[in-house]
Amino acid sequence: MAMVLKKIGKRRILIKVGPDCQRIRERITRLGIYFDVLNSALRKESTFWFRGNADLTNRLTPSALRSPNLSKRNRALSLLNDFKRFGELKLQKPPNADEEFKWIQLAQHYGLPTRLLDWTKNAAIALYFACDKEPEKDGAVFILNPIDLNRKTFPKEARIFDPHQNAELIKEYLKLDGTKDPEGLKTIAVNPPWNSQRIILQQGVFTLHGSRYFTLTDKQAPSLVYLKIEKDYKQSLLDELERIGINEMSIFPEAEHMCSYLRWRENL
Repeated sequence: MAMVLKKIGKRRILIKVGPDCQRIRERITRLGIYFDVLNSALRKESTFWFRGNADLTNRLTPSALRSPNLSKRNRALSLLNDFKRFGELKLQKPPNADEEFKWIQLAQHYGLPTRLLDWTKNAAIALYFACDKEPEKDGAVFILNPIDLNRKTFPKEARIFDPHQNAELIKEYLKLDGTKDPEGLKTIAVNPPWNSQRIILQQGVFTLHGSRYFTLTDKQAPSLVYLKIEKDYKQSLLDELERIGINEMSIFPEAEHMCSYLRWRENL
């Protein structure tokens, strides 16, 4: 893991950047190699989730919890209340007032900072997100066994949590502010209600981060590993993904993404 100097107010401090887990040391130069590595590295009887980061140095921290400043974290989390007020007017079918997880999931969908982190069940979609942006930077595909994560957090609950069956547990997380608590709630893996076309197309799932750890590491999830996606191969991997139907238009339902894809296809 790298250390970089960052300015916080008037001070410069060293902060950690990059993956907090082991790397699978294979060079991903072609799509076939990517799937061969996954097939050989992952147990067939287990469940795995995937996340693509276009910038290898980005850590597995939800957007609302990334600031080192408590006030900023609290302001980011409080935006959900405004989203609910405006959402009653802006959304065609807003969730009910007591459907807190559906509200936070929708807020995440539209780009509001939350304590959710996006993952996918589809390894090809994760590779697309690792390659699609930041062409001058190396990317990463992270691999997580969500059941192992929850087993380490709640030893008697060796399964992925459900927003209906585990509604009371999830509510405890959604009540949290941006305070870090060394004795607080740990990160858990949660299946979402599939209440939007985008989350269905992307086969989206979430880790829900508590107050004990903001960043997911292999200390919480021993199964957590990553594959480095070198910047020199991002474009060729995107071209191969296009040939199997993984592109911006296939994983984003909105019309603006269709237009963006058509421009990309014609190199315009």
